[in-house]
Amino acid sequence: MKISPAALCLLFITLFSAWGTSHAADPNIIYILADDMGYGDIRALNPECKIATPHLDQLAHGGMIFTDAHSSSSVCTPTRYGILTGRYNWRSRLKSGVLWGLSRRLIEPDRLTVPEMLKQHDYFTACVGKWHLGMDWTLKQGGIATEQAYDKKTNPGWDVDYSKPIQNGPNSVGFDYFFGISASLDMPPYVYIENNRSQGIPTVTKAFFRDGPAHKDFEAIDVLPRITDKTVEIIDQHAAAAKTGKPFFIYFPLNAPHTPILPTPEWQGKSGINAYCDFVMQVDDTVGQVMRALKAQGIAENTLVIFTADNGCSPAANFKEMADKNHQPSDRFRGHKADIYEGGHRVPFIANWPARIKAGTHSDQLTCLTDLMATAADIVGAQLPDEAGEDSVSILPAMEGKATKPLREAVVHHSIRGAFSIRKDHWKLELCPGSGGWSFPKPGKDDLSQLPAIQLYDLNDDVGEQKNVQHLHPEVVKELTALLQSYADQGRSTPGKPQQNNGAVDIFEAGKSAQNMKQPAPKRPKAKS
Repeated sequence: MKISPAALCLLFITLFSAWGTSHAADPNIIYILADDMGYGDIRALNPECKIATPHLDQLAHGGMIFTDAHSSSSVCTPTRYGILTGRYNWRSRLKSGVLWGLSRRLIEPDRLTVPEMLKQHDYFTACVGKWHLGMDWTLKQGGIATEQAYDKKTNPGWDVDYSKPIQNGPNSVGFDYFFGISASLDMPPYVYIENNRSQGIPTVTKAFFRDGPAHKDFEAIDVLPRITDKTVEIIDQHAAAAKTGKPFFIYFPLNAPHTPILPTPEWQGKSGINAYCDFVMQVDDTVGQVMRALKAQGIAENTLVIFTADNGCSPAANFKEMADKNHQPSDRFRGHKADIYEGGHRVPFIANWPARIKAGTHSDQLTCLTDLMATAADIVGAQLPDEAGEDSVSILPAMEGKATKPLREAVVHHSIRGAFSIRKDHWKLELCPGSGGWSFPKPGKDDLSQLPAIQLYDLNDDVGEQKNVQHLHPEVVKELTALLQSYADQGRSTPGKPQQNNGAVDIFEAGKSAQNMKQPAPKRPKAKS
């Protein structure tokens, strides 16, 4: 059959348009991770919030609020590992606690990460901000620094050769560009890092809670403005390419409102509550600057912006000062950072993507920050291999309002001490006595010997986790314990070929050690004078 030139031209235009539409459909992705910020610190999520958060409120009103989102851990490093790998941290070598500023890399060399996967789909990838996943620093005498490379009294970090390239940092796990700091802003070394180089050599000692090597010009108060400016700069630089089929992924882990709590002068006193709340307002302004940059470049419509936090609010924020002003950073949830309780890991989660997410919507889907891997793969149409994203579930159906049933079977929680918890439907099982972290009852401080070794809460009736009903529902305890054990044994919590954990996983270990831990001796009453 002979095709006319006009019909051939029309066919060509149709095919080209279809290709262009499909190719341009992949969105830019910006993942903003606040540091130690509570669910109750955003007015759009907590009507009783006493902090003004206009930009986060706008982000929420223009997109979707996830009301049942959780970090995979209640502290920094393990959550970050889960975000970038889609795998629970306790499957890695890190079974409890966090890394330090001079710790070795945590993400395994052969593990697929979110940026690596997106690079395979023609994304430019950048990380700007607080890394806290380890990187390999070269020592002056040769070799690589270890977890013991920093000790305030015996080894403050001066044995590192800061002139040498850093090995196995963010660039080694899929990021085309990195600018930021190695760990929390209260952990030395106090230097900026660009790609694999320290930006200047530490020559002085500074103390932002912990003493350590610092570049003479490095000041903690400047970090949030500096990384915000850098993120806006990257948006401006890559906007044109994004419009022509090369989108970008920016992982933007903030240093705030974590300690040191240092809002810049223009934000000091703005909240009328305390410095932490001032710092939250500065975080809100950071989000506003990012959104203005996207709008100015004309790319806001097809950019997925996610705002969340790595765990709950820290006691360093001064809960009493906030309570005196009727502000509760954990909202109605029990506990805070480090805990197995909801306040430790239930986090704010806002997704804004005008092209695909309906404004002013909510989702009560049970979600976890490990879900970024599967969600990003779903967005670009990638099939994850069995050995990647073992604990990641796509939440794209929820974002698009297409989810008609629970997307997740369950979520596993983890405390700073390595205590386990599993949540399925409205039931939450905690395999430890007490908080497993820093709040009362605290392991190592409060007497846990008379508390039940496990806790079970019905969150439908008791979201504040006040009534332990494990003795009333032994069948639920049995079911959830078996499910958690199967997740540990299979090396995954999603369908697929079983995988190996990095080291043995004992889901009861932290709980048993907490209950058997020697409690501090009671204080003797003071003698009367």
